[in-house]
Amino acid sequence: MSDASLSYILSFSCPDSIGVVARYSNLFYECGINITEISNYTDPVSNTFFLRCVFDVSGMSCSLEQFEARLRPVADELQMAYTLRCATALPKVVIAVSRYDHCLTALLTKQRSGALPASIVAVVSNHEDCRALSEWHDIPFHYLPITPDIKPAQEQQLLAIMESSDVDLLVLARYMQILSDDLCAQLSGRAINIHHSFLPGFKGAKPYHQAYDRGVKVIGATAHYVTADLDEGPIIAQEVRPIDHEISVEQMVHLGHDTEATALSQAVRLHCEQRVILNGQRTVVL
Repeated sequence: MSDASLSYILSFSCPDSIGVVARYSNLFYECGINITEISNYTDPVSNTFFLRCVFDVSGMSCSLEQFEARLRPVADELQMAYTLRCATALPKVVIAVSRYDHCLTALLTKQRSGALPASIVAVVSNHEDCRALSEWHDIPFHYLPITPDIKPAQEQQLLAIMESSDVDLLVLARYMQILSDDLCAQLSGRAINIHHSFLPGFKGAKPYHQAYDRGVKVIGATAHYVTADLDEGPIIAQEVRPIDHEISVEQMVHLGHDTEATALSQAVRLHCEQRVILNGQRTVVL
């Protein structure tokens, strides 16, 4: 078995055309690279090719730097948007939370057990409720209170925390604040939110109450990338749970905690494993 530290992940998207597969696979062959995992998809609507592969560099005939130098002109030629990183370089994550701690608990527990390939470097909150939980997991906790008057300054504090640790991803784990359009733009593709409904149904506030009023027979949760359009971002993962007419709004809220935690944990894992590639308003998960 190869050393995990010698494994790299390459994911990319590019316009689909004849020879795309041959072009990148020939480069791998010429550099003596052994592909250990690969998945790809061609979207016939957008005519876009998507690929994710894991490869072992232990038998390379050139250095990694030389490989990257040879990859760049291929990427330019194919109009390829790509990400390349060492498989053991865990993405750094900041979690934002308000008072509900079920999603935060799931993420911290999964990281602690090794089931979440991420390095959670901080928890930020506009309330103090989750401080003890965060500190029990030895994760720094930052209390950032917010009011409409200080919202811009509070968001700058959040960005400063992310930038100081070179953070890759912000996770909104039931963070009950709407990010400004400017912050959404700065974090495009680098912020994941959990919404407690099966989007695109029941957007905005109190989705369980909306679901109850409509008498739904299934409740759900949706993890999606954050955009300036509320609850409209590209969807990464969704979970559902059947209910019936006897279930109250309060019971929906409690039952929904499991689907929310599961959907968000799954989305964060997929993102951190570099399996999610944006495809316009949609995602491709490889």
